[in-house]
Amino acid sequence: MGDNVVLAARHIAKSFGGVQALKGVNFDVHAGQVTTLFGENGAGKSTLMKILSGVIQPTAGEILLDGQPVEFESTTDASRHGVSIIHQELSLAPNLSVRDNIFLGREIPGTGGVDYAEETRQTRALMEDLEEAIDPLAPVDSLRLGQQQIVEIARALSVNSRILIMDEPTSALSASEVEVLFGVIRELKSRGVSIVYISHHLEEALQVTDQAVVLRDGNMVASAPRDEIDLPWIVQKMVGSHFDLGTPPPLNPDADPVLEIRDLSIRMEAAGGKAVNDLNLSVRPGEIVCIYGLMGAGRTELLECLAGRVPAEHGQILMRGEDISDMTIPERIDNGLVLVPEDRQRDGLVQTMSVGENLSLASILDFCRRAFVSDRLERGIVDRAIKEVTVKTDGPDAPVTSLSGGNQQKVVIGKMLATSPSVMLLDEPSRGIDVGAKGEVFRLLAQHAEDGLAVIYSTSEVEECIAIAHRIIVMNRGRIAAEFSNDITKEEIMAASGEAVIA
Repeated sequence: MGDNVVLAARHIAKSFGGVQALKGVNFDVHAGQVTTLFGENGAGKSTLMKILSGVIQPTAGEILLDGQPVEFESTTDASRHGVSIIHQELSLAPNLSVRDNIFLGREIPGTGGVDYAEETRQTRALMEDLEEAIDPLAPVDSLRLGQQQIVEIARALSVNSRILIMDEPTSALSASEVEVLFGVIRELKSRGVSIVYISHHLEEALQVTDQAVVLRDGNMVASAPRDEIDLPWIVQKMVGSHFDLGTPPPLNPDADPVLEIRDLSIRMEAAGGKAVNDLNLSVRPGEIVCIYGLMGAGRTELLECLAGRVPAEHGQILMRGEDISDMTIPERIDNGLVLVPEDRQRDGLVQTMSVGENLSLASILDFCRRAFVSDRLERGIVDRAIKEVTVKTDGPDAPVTSLSGGNQQKVVIGKMLATSPSVMLLDEPSRGIDVGAKGEVFRLLAQHAEDGLAVIYSTSEVEECIAIAHRIIVMNRGRIAAEFSNDITKEEIMAASGEAVIA
């Protein structure tokens, strides 16, 4: 083992039933450097990180810390050895405050009990380091997803770990928050902290990478220092070929709108007033519309209001000319309007159900006959969905929690496509999806748009705006700040959103 390798995996294998997630992987973490782990969903990245942080134990192989064999029986055990992890899927207690989440299980003792004042002071200091004005006493469930991600990061930073594993830490962050996080990473490196970084945002990851490792199908297929790699190298090693997100399908410009939004305003007290203000938008069959904006721009609130999750203050939502503003979520689904939510774990999946049960949940009435469920009809829906969205699974009866993050996202998309919608709303559909799966999802959307499906998706990745969208809507503080066709540059999109363009 090299002199600067502080943590190493040697010949690590891991099996889940008949599925071999890791196949004898060797992996080194270098002192004071960022080692970035690239790979498609299902490649074994998260499994390897869970082994290194004590979440699960390997089937075979060993872990070396400072050259000595070590076994992590739990995350607490790993933490005692200086290894901490920020998980891709948030592991916060939503009913507790920001402060209580950060110090959960390691409360600071004081006279007569817990020293809450000191915990509050340290929490506030962490938030200042991360440049986030989050109240330490705010309940976590009152925060937006990106803010919850900041709390998760703050909790890991508060432990002062020697080795910090970051599994998709920027998946819910705005561009400005990503820059703050990168500043924190550089500061940690200067203190000698070793960082393992996993991200599907390839160009973003290259900004902080010192060493790159690529996993494919449970095997390590490539490893190189930063000065020997670039974006094409990473993509080629991950998927074995060049990839792109596709192009917009042909569009009938004379078709009548399938969805119209008129003077829509949404009041959200958590947003400090109006999250969306007098917004007007129409979408035609087969049209793909991208909504871009920074956190707080109103993208999520708009999509959730259209789907019926949050009420409108005033305005109209029309489907084929019919006002659906007062309809419930099931009624809107029946009318062909569906949403793929931003947080798949909380809002998109039922964790205790199987892959098949999740896929068929939204279209349950299609296979019910009076008081009985037709297993044959349900299985037909499930089998078609698995094939259509290319879910990598042991089968429809496999637990949905056994899937990688990207395949779980495909299940959510497949569930909504099974309802045969006319309009599909997708809030950050590529969150936690690797480069190959992302291409599959966008090609799938383009294919359905060619068949007449209207698609509206939000994204915080500029490259996704100019991929398959016919139109790009830029939102800023609840209003449409600009509207572009897909021949626009990413710098113009970012400027319209109020985002500083980073050279």
